[in-house]
Amino acid sequence: MIRPVLDEEPPGCHGVMLHTAFMDKREQIARRIAQELQDGYYVNLGIGIPTLVANYVPPGMEVILQSENGMLGVGTFPFEGEEDPDLINAGKETVTEIPGTAYFSSADSFAMIRGGHVDLTVLGGMEVDEGGNLASWMIPGKVVKGMGGSMDLVAGANRVIVAMEHSTKDGRPKILKRCTLQLTGEGVVDMIVTELAVIEVTPKGLVLNEIAPGTTREAVQRVTEPELIPSPDLKPISV
Repeated sequence: MIRPVLDEEPPGCHGVMLHTAFMDKREQIARRIAQELQDGYYVNLGIGIPTLVANYVPPGMEVILQSENGMLGVGTFPFEGEEDPDLINAGKETVTEIPGTAYFSSADSFAMIRGGHVDLTVLGGMEVDEGGNLASWMIPGKVVKGMGGSMDLVAGANRVIVAMEHSTKDGRPKILKRCTLQLTGEGVVDMIVTELAVIEVTPKGLVLNEIAPGTTREAVQRVTEPELIPSPDLKPISV
C-alpha cells in the first residue's frame, strides 16, 4: 500500500476541519481516531481502516504501534518504490519501521496482548450493538478465514475503538440494538467511529458525541437502530 499525501487540503478548505465531501470515508475515520492516541501509548491496529491510523499519529507524539504478527514499532505506510516485502503488518500490507523497532514471535506478541500491555486497540466491525458487543469476524455463508487476533485483543486491550462505515453497502444499520452475527466479544467496545458519528458506549446507552459536518443528529439516528443519547456538548467531527 502506498502512503497517502498527508499535508494537502482541497481548495477552499482551511485549518483542521475538512468537509467530509472532500475526504475518503476511511481516511476521515482514521484521522478522527488518531485524536484518541496519547503520548506513550502502546496501540494495536486491526486489519482494514484501523491500519490507516498509523499515518495520522499527531506530530511530536510518541506512540508505539504493535502488530500481532510480531512487530513493535510499526511506522507509516511506505512511499511507492520504498516498500520492503519483509516489513508487513497483520493485514500483509507493507509498512515502515521506526528507530528501535523490535521483532519477535507470534507467541510473544500474543503474550503482550493477553497480558494487558496494549493500551488501545482499533478494530474493524461488521456489527456493534448498544451493549458494546462486537461482531467482527464471520458472516454466515461466506468464506471465513478465522477470527485472527481480534478475540484476544478485545479481551486484553485496555480500550477498544471500532472503526467502520455506519451502514452496510445496501444501507442497513451496522449499529444495532443487538448483534445478529456471531460475537467476537461481549461488552468490549468503548467507542465507535464512523464517517457520520463518534459514539461512546456507556452503561446508559450509546452517547452521540460528534457528527459529521453537513449532517444532522436526525440523519444519523435514521441509520442507527438503537436510540442515540445526544451529548450536551454535541459538536461536529473535526479532522
